[in-house]
Amino acid sequence: QVQLVESGGGLVQPGGSLRLSCAGSGTIFSIYTMGWYRQAPGKQRELVANIIAGGGTFYADSVKGRFTISRHNAKNTVYLQMNSLKPEDTAVYYCNRYPNPFSSWGQGTQVTVSS
Repeated sequence: QVQLVESGGGLVQPGGSLRLSCAGSGTIFSIYTMGWYRQAPGKQRELVANIIAGGGTFYADSVKGRFTISRHNAKNTVYLQMNSLKPEDTAVYYCNRYPNPFSSWGQGTQVTVSS
Protein backbone atom coordinates (compact mmCIF):
# COMPACT_ATOMS: atom_id res chain seq x y z
CA GLN A 1 0.00 0.00 0.00
CA VAL A 2 1.28 3.43 -0.95
CA GLN A 3 2.04 5.73 1.96
CA LEU A 4 3.00 9.38 1.74
CA VAL A 5 4.24 11.35 4.74
CA GLU A 6 4.68 15.10 4.46
CA SER A 7 6.67 17.19 6.93
CA GLY A 8 8.42 20.51 7.33
CA GLY A 9 5.51 22.91 7.60
CA GLY A 10 5.11 25.57 10.24
CA LEU A 11 4.45 29.21 11.00
CA VAL A 12 6.65 31.69 9.17
CA GLN A 13 6.62 35.43 8.64
CA PRO A 14 6.06 36.90 5.18
CA GLY A 15 9.28 36.77 3.22
CA GLY A 16 10.47 33.71 5.10
CA SER A 17 11.38 30.24 3.88
CA LEU A 18 10.42 26.64 4.56
CA ARG A 19 11.50 23.32 3.12
CA LEU A 20 8.89 20.60 2.87
CA SER A 21 9.68 16.90 2.56
CA CYS A 22 7.56 14.02 1.37
CA ALA A 23 8.66 10.48 2.11
CA GLY A 24 7.00 7.72 0.15
CA SER A 25 6.79 3.97 0.57
CA GLY A 26 4.94 1.06 -0.96
CA THR A 27 5.95 1.55 -4.57
CA ILE A 28 8.85 2.68 -6.73
CA PHE A 29 8.29 6.43 -6.77
CA SER A 30 11.23 7.15 -9.02
CA ILE A 31 9.27 6.16 -12.12
CA TYR A 32 6.43 8.62 -11.47
CA THR A 33 5.91 12.30 -11.90
CA MET A 34 5.36 13.61 -8.39
CA GLY A 35 3.64 16.79 -7.41
CA TRP A 36 3.13 19.10 -4.50
CA TYR A 37 -0.45 20.25 -4.01
CA ARG A 38 -1.99 22.65 -1.54
CA GLN A 39 -5.43 23.31 -0.16
CA ALA A 40 -6.35 26.56 1.54
CA PRO A 41 -9.46 26.86 3.74
CA GLY A 42 -12.59 26.99 1.61
CA LYS A 43 -10.70 26.35 -1.61
CA GLN A 44 -10.09 23.35 -3.84
CA ARG A 45 -6.83 21.49 -3.78
CA GLU A 46 -4.47 22.86 -6.43
CA LEU A 47 -1.21 21.75 -7.99
CA VAL A 48 1.75 23.86 -6.93
CA ALA A 49 4.61 22.13 -8.73
CA ASN A 50 5.57 18.79 -10.20
CA ILE A 51 8.74 16.97 -11.17
CA ILE A 52 9.06 14.22 -13.73
CA ALA A 53 11.19 11.13 -13.30
CA GLY A 54 14.00 12.70 -15.29
CA GLY A 55 13.99 15.88 -13.23
CA GLY A 56 12.07 18.32 -15.42
CA THR A 57 9.81 20.62 -13.45
CA PHE A 58 6.59 22.61 -13.71
CA TYR A 59 5.39 25.42 -11.46
CA ALA A 60 2.08 27.17 -11.04
CA ASP A 61 2.32 30.85 -11.96
CA SER A 62 1.59 31.83 -8.37
CA VAL A 63 4.82 30.23 -7.08
CA LYS A 64 7.13 30.48 -10.07
CA GLY A 65 10.48 31.97 -9.09
CA ARG A 66 9.85 31.42 -5.39
CA PHE A 67 9.42 27.64 -4.99
CA THR A 68 11.75 24.86 -6.10
CA ILE A 69 10.73 21.21 -6.32
CA SER A 70 13.35 18.46 -6.24
CA ARG A 71 13.56 14.75 -5.62
CA HIS A 72 15.93 12.13 -4.26
CA ASN A 73 14.90 8.92 -5.98
CA ALA A 74 17.07 6.62 -3.88
CA LYS A 75 15.33 7.94 -0.77
CA ASN A 76 11.83 7.97 -2.33
CA THR A 77 11.60 11.58 -1.22
CA VAL A 78 10.34 14.75 -2.84
CA TYR A 79 11.14 18.24 -1.55
CA LEU A 80 9.65 21.68 -1.92
CA GLN A 81 11.85 24.65 -1.08
CA MET A 82 9.65 27.67 -0.51
CA ASN A 83 11.18 31.14 -0.42
CA SER A 84 9.71 34.64 -0.25
CA LEU A 85 6.57 33.22 1.30
CA LYS A 86 3.38 35.25 1.17
CA PRO A 87 0.22 35.10 3.31
CA GLU A 88 -1.63 33.65 0.31
CA ASP A 89 0.69 30.62 0.46
CA THR A 90 -1.04 29.58 3.68
CA ALA A 91 -2.49 26.12 3.15
CA VAL A 92 -2.09 22.44 3.91
CA TYR A 93 0.52 21.05 1.53
CA TYR A 94 0.37 17.50 0.19
CA CYS A 95 2.47 15.45 -2.17
CA ASN A 96 1.15 12.81 -4.55
CA ARG A 97 1.57 11.43 -8.00
CA TYR A 98 0.69 13.68 -10.93
CA PRO A 99 -1.59 13.67 -12.87
CA ASN A 100 -3.29 10.59 -11.42
CA PRO A 101 -2.91 10.80 -7.66
CA PHE A 102 -2.69 7.65 -5.59
CA SER A 103 -5.96 7.03 -3.79
CA SER A 104 -4.32 7.36 -0.38
CA TRP A 105 -3.24 10.91 0.43
CA GLY A 106 -0.96 11.73 3.33
CA GLN A 107 -2.00 13.89 6.25
CA GLY A 108 -0.38 16.94 4.72
CA THR A 109 1.71 19.58 6.45
CA GLN A 110 0.33 22.95 7.47
CA VAL A 111 2.08 26.08 6.22
CA THR A 112 0.99 29.35 7.80
CA VAL A 113 2.45 32.64 6.61
CA SER A 114 1.60 35.43 9.00
CA SER A 115 3.20 38.29 10.85
